[in-house]
Amino acid sequence: MAAHPLRPVLEQVHPGSCPGTLNFHCHTIHSDGSLRPEQLGKQALAIGLEHLAITDHHSTAAFASLQAWFDQQAVAGAQVPQLWSGVEISCLLESCLVHVLALGFESGHDALEPYRQGQAPVGEALQAREVVQRIHAAGGLALLAHPGRYRLSFQRLIPAAAGLGFDGGEAYYDYAMQPHWQPTPVVCEAIARLLDDHALLRSCGTDTHGLDLCGR
Repeated sequence: MAAHPLRPVLEQVHPGSCPGTLNFHCHTIHSDGSLRPEQLGKQALAIGLEHLAITDHHSTAAFASLQAWFDQQAVAGAQVPQLWSGVEISCLLESCLVHVLALGFESGHDALEPYRQGQAPVGEALQAREVVQRIHAAGGLALLAHPGRYRLSFQRLIPAAAGLGFDGGEAYYDYAMQPHWQPTPVVCEAIARLLDDHALLRSCGTDTHGLDLCGR
């Protein structure tokens, strides 16, 4: 099986990748964000992002409109980011409610239908094992979002995620929610090391909900 095309990008993620080069976690008005997709896209162009994924909660509605807008900008001569499909999915891991970032999946794939309904699924579809299987069936990668934000410690959740076939986790995240995004020292370094120990990919993203793509 050929390697996922997003894998080599994630293999290069480091503490300085976000917010100026890579952003694999942000939101629009299609879930709980403040920006329309095109507004977010304008900011992405302005800061020179190379890779971007919008990960609205249980919605992929922003992808097609932003891709169309990027295509228009590219025809006009702009250097646009590579846009990857994304969605943020709530699920249970070790009986703890966590969020999973699905990235680089086939847009519109039936396997992800339970996670495009605007709200968290119920029943079997809420279990982490099922979420990962469905993401993989759609050709995507499954990454544990902000591992340091949950009721259970990342020291427990990351090994559990690895055991279920997760592809990676969000290594660099602004847990202090600074006005200008920056990874939180110590905790992000520890998360990154643990991901490496389990041969998991590192991701990064601003988790933007407000009006500035370089902030939370």
